[in-house]
Amino acid sequence: MNKTTLYLSPETQRGLRDLARRTGRPQADVIREALDLYLRQHVERPRPRSIGAGEDSELSASKSEDWLRARWGGA
Repeated sequence: MNKTTLYLSPETQRGLRDLARRTGRPQADVIREALDLYLRQHVERPRPRSIGAGEDSELSASKSEDWLRARWGGA
């Protein structure tokens, strides 16, 4: 893990301290959990660029196996 310093308002610090005390967890655990949840909700995962790159108006995916067998002599 990497160390990070945060500057919190007195109200936020008090809330964090109280929540950590009530749950019996270290403040660092509470902060990590909150950040993980926030990032899961707000950061988009990269999407594959290759989907649709080989799109063909004449050959559908459902017929591609037959096309390959016909062209390459598969069983």
